[in-house]
Amino acid sequence: MPRYALKIEYDGAPFAGWQRQKDQPSVQGAVEAALAKLDRDVPSIAAAGRTDAGVHALGQVAHCDMTRDWDPFRLSEALNFHLKPDPVAIVACARVDDDFHARFSAIERRYLFRLVSRRAPLVHDAGNCWRVVQELDGDAMQAGADRLIGRHDFTTFRSTMCQAESPVKTLDELRVEVLPYPGGTEFRFHVRARSFLHNQVRSFVGTLERVGAGAWSPDEVSAALDARDRAACGPVCPPEGLYLDGVTYPADPFNSRDDL
Repeated sequence: MPRYALKIEYDGAPFAGWQRQKDQPSVQGAVEAALAKLDRDVPSIAAAGRTDAGVHALGQVAHCDMTRDWDPFRLSEALNFHLKPDPVAIVACARVDDDFHARFSAIERRYLFRLVSRRAPLVHDAGNCWRVVQELDGDAMQAGADRLIGRHDFTTFRSTMCQAESPVKTLDELRVEVLPYPGGTEFRFHVRARSFLHNQVRSFVGTLERVGAGAWSPDEVSAALDARDRAACGPVCPPEGLYLDGVTYPADPFNSRDDL
């Protein structure tokens, strides 16, 4: 069966997450339903990461096996037609080797979190950013973020429901970008690692927001990390500001003449 990699963009608001759910809408369910319109015998698809309810994606990657050869462009066009009206789009499609696996072949995952500080409610970005009303100190948040970079036991920043075998992960980047925003300021958290624990990024951002607000010091971030205790974590921020930004593989599956 020929295998295809799909780069997928979606708004997570209407979904209970990526993973297929029995009685709730999911992104995986929407994509598999579209695939079933093209081929009833398509096996279940696999993705690079299982985003939670309300989490968005700019560059989720999944793979699917089809029973016949498709031109990648025609496959993406057909899927986008059948995905309507769900807020899901196939933005790239490529034929890949049979040993390519969207999850297990990935060597890096990148997340983006958007936080806006302003008094007025959000209009155009409602549901796409976390808004707080207080002013935040970006330099202080970066100082706190720097304490988290590297290889650590991240038990403090791990959901109690996390199923990962080990809380030890290597965080390669946690960068706070400060941008002007109408009536306020936007803070973009760029987070990069090979893999993540459940709720790890939202736990980071919720804690760093407390640093930006002056309620925590950067030293307290270090103390929370060293505590290896979930109770030491700051508030876990809401999901609407979080995006799976991209996935890296040893060879870019979408960098070929067969790309969309």
